[in-house]
Amino acid sequence: MIINAQDTILGRLASYVAKKALLGENVEIVNCEKAVITGGKKNILEKYKARVKRGNPFKGPYFPRRADMIVRRAIRGMLPRKKARGRDAYKNIKCYLGIPENLKNETFITLEEVNINKVKPLKFIYLNEISKMFGR
Repeated sequence: MIINAQDTILGRLASYVAKKALLGENVEIVNCEKAVITGGKKNILEKYKARVKRGNPFKGPYFPRRADMIVRRAIRGMLPRKKARGRDAYKNIKCYLGIPENLKNETFITLEEVNINKVKPLKFIYLNEISKMFGR
């Protein structure tokens, strides 16, 4: 299953992918940098800045700065990763920035029910803007 993350809400995308991965499907997500987080831009950036700065730089916790890894981390939070079935499901998930060459000719699934155009929130921010703020 290949999902196009363009204009999809991150949390809803992550829960959908986590359910599919727990059912045993291999899930690949393309255009991760075009996923969105709803809410005020200032509040979201403060929250992510706190997450990145949290912890010891030598011991962690480490929070990703790249958009595809932020999506993967959001999915990880929705899996029971301390159990074998959650770890196996997490291994079946791949996230990409843009569309890789080997997936150019494939058909993508767009999740219309979690699309930003259907929900129409007033405020949102794209993941590539968050990544640029933190150096990636």
